[in-house]
Amino acid sequence: MGLRPAWKDRAMELLSFVGRVLFASIFLLSVYQEASEFGYDGGPAAKSLEPKFNLFVKQVSTYTGITVPHVEIKTIVATTMFLRAFGASMFIIYSSFGPFLLHAYLAFITPIVYDFYNYKRGSPQFVQLGTQFVQNMAFYGALLFFWGMKRSIAEWNSLMDPKRDLQ
Repeated sequence: MGLRPAWKDRAMELLSFVGRVLFASIFLLSVYQEASEFGYDGGPAAKSLEPKFNLFVKQVSTYTGITVPHVEIKTIVATTMFLRAFGASMFIIYSSFGPFLLHAYLAFITPIVYDFYNYKRGSPQFVQLGTQFVQNMAFYGALLFFWGMKRSIAEWNSLMDPKRDLQ
């Protein structure tokens, strides 16, 4: 068994880059849409997030006894837009910080926006929100996969480093 030809390595790098761009485009396009509609009040994103966020805060306060401080919905929307835009951009350039930001975004927003647990099982809202919740969990899993692959590739490269044997 010999080493792989260089063109195969370049092809894999290209496919990896294209995959990262396509994955990041999900987040970047949603940021573009929200930014174009943002306005002085946070736009439609803030209007649809506000009742769900208030319900989430009420449930957290009720079940944990922790008082959640007041935060402007416009600030939350702007923060999530930043996390998606910067995280997706960093993801494209193969940084580990990008997936971390996207993880933070998904972990925060998914249970709030896709609150299928507040609806009766079998209702149309339950099915729709449950499906979107699972889709976001799949995105979360893809980011975990990226982190794992990036780490294993770095470890593999350090094992295959010819300079390592000379030390």
